Amino acid sequence: MFERLRSGLSSLVNRITTTELKAENLRPILSEFKLTLIENDVAVPVAERVCEEMERRLNGLQIKRLEDKKKIVEQNLREVLLEIMTTNGKIEFLKAVEEKRMENEPFVMLFVGINGTGKTTTIAKVAHFLNKRGYTVVLACSDTYRAGSIEQLETHAKRLGIKMIKHKYGADPAAVAYDAINHAKAHGIHVVLIDTAGRMQTNKNLMNELAKIKRVVNPDLTVLTVDALTGNDAVVQAEEFHKNVGIDATILTKVDADIKGGAALSVTYVTRKPIIFVGTGQSYDDLEEFKPEKFVEMIIG
Repeated sequence: MFERLRSGLSSLVNRITTTELKAENLRPILSEFKLTLIENDVAVPVAERVCEEMERRLNGLQIKRLEDKKKIVEQNLREVLLEIMTTNGKIEFLKAVEEKRMENEPFVMLFVGINGTGKTTTIAKVAHFLNKRGYTVVLACSDTYRAGSIEQLETHAKRLGIKMIKHKYGADPAAVAYDAINHAKAHGIHVVLIDTAGRMQTNKNLMNELAKIKRVVNPDLTVLTVDALTGNDAVVQAEEFHKNVGIDATILTKVDADIKGGAALSVTYVTRKPIIFVGTGQSYDDLEEFKPEKFVEMIIG
């Protein structure tokens, strides 16, 4: 996981450690490092920000005789990366779910994203995550377009032993979501997870329809699922979905196969919204709460 990004960061630290900390010495190293970041799916504005911050922090920095220069460089890099991954609002997911439960209201999550990001599987993983912690869940299949979408979600629901609300193919997706919320209210179910049709971020009609679903259901959380392997395209998707629909958080899928690691840095920086989970494998248990500190430790080593 993230081997290439880790290797690039390690190389930067080693090169800076053996040079005098002056702007003229740092610039060529950081310029090369910027290209390494971009090659590893870090969006250009993010790569530029990292390099500018590193130069600002290290230029003219005095290292005392017994201080470990490498550790100081690493610590500055760690702080810069954490700054980039720190968003305006932190989402305490389970706390938010619990607060709604205390009010006897269902917590509603709307999942959006393009086809092929693993959205439906991610919904099943989130349902399993909540079930394990004592919360009841109902699924809503508001993807009434894609052939096999209803059956796919239904298979997950049966495996997990949870209820799924569905209409026929071609039905109004907002009506399915609305029915699922009413079902949850009537049966005291804690969480409603709404699956929507995957759509390209460039398709305005489908984007408008997604905005309509959101207006009708007024979710507590709108979550974008992004495939970590799509690299810089993940950033474009995140920007467009956020602009057209408004997202509150991201779930990054297929992280276990991502050798680059740049998508995690970029998506957070571009949307200013947190990543709440990462998908790390095929089984229902392969979903981890995302912690920026842990991610930074992994890539700095």
